[in-house]
Amino acid sequence: MFQLEMTPEQQAFVESISNVCRKFDDSYWTDHDQNHKFPDAFFEAMVEVGVVGMLAQPEYGGAGASIEDAALALQTIAASGAGINGCSAVHLSMFGFHPVVLHASAELQKKYLPRVASGEIHVSFSVTEPDAGSDTGRISTRAHETEDGWRLRGRKVWMTKAQQSSAALVLARTSPVEEGKRPIDGLSLFVVDLDPEYVTINPIAKMGRNAVSSCEVVFDDLPIPRENLVGELGKGFYTILDGLNPERILVAAEAVGLGQVALDRATNYANERIVFGRPIGKNQGIQHPLADAYMQLRGAAALVQQAARLYDNGQQCAVEANTAKFLAGRAAFYACDRAVQTHGGMGYAVEYQVERFFRESRMLRITPVSEEQIMNYIAEHELHLPRSY
Repeated sequence: MFQLEMTPEQQAFVESISNVCRKFDDSYWTDHDQNHKFPDAFFEAMVEVGVVGMLAQPEYGGAGASIEDAALALQTIAASGAGINGCSAVHLSMFGFHPVVLHASAELQKKYLPRVASGEIHVSFSVTEPDAGSDTGRISTRAHETEDGWRLRGRKVWMTKAQQSSAALVLARTSPVEEGKRPIDGLSLFVVDLDPEYVTINPIAKMGRNAVSSCEVVFDDLPIPRENLVGELGKGFYTILDGLNPERILVAAEAVGLGQVALDRATNYANERIVFGRPIGKNQGIQHPLADAYMQLRGAAALVQQAARLYDNGQQCAVEANTAKFLAGRAAFYACDRAVQTHGGMGYAVEYQVERFFRESRMLRITPVSEEQIMNYIAEHELHLPRSY
């Protein structure tokens, strides 16, 4: 476990998660990834062990755990061999409704949070559109006001778990862009019920993490009750900002776990594979890249822990959270790439799993924020260079 230190309680929790994860072997994840099947049994097991509801408040059936605890849980899941398929199955249920926790009315919290924490319903989260990725101000999905709420019309992409979800957080425009001082003004955040009468969901064919779908979702005048507004009208962009740093910390932890399992598989293979009468792990050409991967992952894990503790203590952590996500994403990709290379031709074979880890690792350098946007942030806010976009 790439972790500087853990309390006895954290150690016990990590061990309990590991014990459950061992029940879901390589064949389980291969089957679900190849056949695009959501891992329902795994999700239910994570509900039972206390992962899914761990971040929810106790009054809504959760454990009120810290972001550091959640990061440990997700790292453990990824490192078990479940990879990002396993993490993505539970991540949104753990944290996706964080804006509701911080900004929604008590009525809205009571309506959704207990069902999310108990695993009764799945939830999704949606900002991105075909023409609005990092440029959030270009969002065109529109919520038109009615007598009793709003009607939502537009199209979103990359909605994780939309096919399984009963509800979603959706950022939509409620006033024209020209009426605001900034393009991000006039955006509002809503909890919506994904009623198939008004919502069309289609999975997007993609490179990896295929046990958990990413979807294009079309809203055709979906009714939204007035009380389902989260935060202030027209201030939705600012409402979601509170969740950005912890999300990056959690994804960074997942990346560390993925890199860890890839490195473990590569190291085991290097010790067992005999070529020219000796294990290939005896050769520096194999040793050095794996040692490099190990050090990258240790460094990233330390920054994940630092960022998580800053957040949990109510301190500023934007630099640490962004840097952790950047370094962990790269470290995971490097470790997974070297795992494939260490296996040689067998690295391309499904049997050894490292090809799955490699496909999943590439995503971590793009989402939930790209490396380029992180570098933009660091350049502007830490190096005090002119804004580049």
